[in-house]
Amino acid sequence: MQITTKAIVLSSLKYGDTSLIVRAFTQSDGVKSYLLKGVLASKKAKIRPAYFLPLMQLEIVANHKNKGTLESIRDVRVAIPYQTMHTDVVKNSVVLFLAEMLGNSIQEQEQDEGLFNYLEYALHWMDAHKLSPNFHILFLLNLTKYLGFYPDTSYQNSLFFDLLEGHFCNEPSLNPLIQNENLENFKKFLGTNFEALQGIQLTKSNRRELLKTVVQYFRLHVYGFREPKSLAVLNVVFT
Repeated sequence: MQITTKAIVLSSLKYGDTSLIVRAFTQSDGVKSYLLKGVLASKKAKIRPAYFLPLMQLEIVANHKNKGTLESIRDVRVAIPYQTMHTDVVKNSVVLFLAEMLGNSIQEQEQDEGLFNYLEYALHWMDAHKLSPNFHILFLLNLTKYLGFYPDTSYQNSLFFDLLEGHFCNEPSLNPLIQNENLENFKKFLGTNFEALQGIQLTKSNRRELLKTVVQYFRLHVYGFREPKSLAVLNVVFT
């Protein structure tokens, strides 16, 4: 079936000498993988590799057979042109990290309008604004709303946050916990938005510790989650 849909690129992998396998989160059908035959072979081709940089927002015309095999793309255009995402070195490092986190976390092969709208908005916001060193932390925490494990914000005056159960508590358990200064920093991001990021102040070491905790939270709640290789690069960028 031929379909026209918006799509956000999660990853692209060279296949053979001339082709790409592109994994994208589509507005119409969730996660889809596409084989782009010969796209690397000709500079005059209508579909160019530059369209498939991480987190590019596209409109594609695709053939979806929905048989669990690689799909094909007939036409593509940029839906939301970026001004800074792939030219600013620091932003591009964040893009690579977020693309890897999204690729590890979004698994559904069905429409999720709320999640797609969130990603579309958040990525456009990131492109249009000066980058806060805390952006990726809030991006990931807000992402958990759509993945089904946003922290229960009840009882925030408690001594601990149980990462496995996803709620605050006063009694320690054998589960991984957030506590002390890391807990106070964690609470600063709950219920806030991107516009308020400038008011959140963290030291470099506190930011690194909190990001490590957030990644652990994903690992505990996303089946088959893989440690993002780009995390080490991001830690270097923000030191």
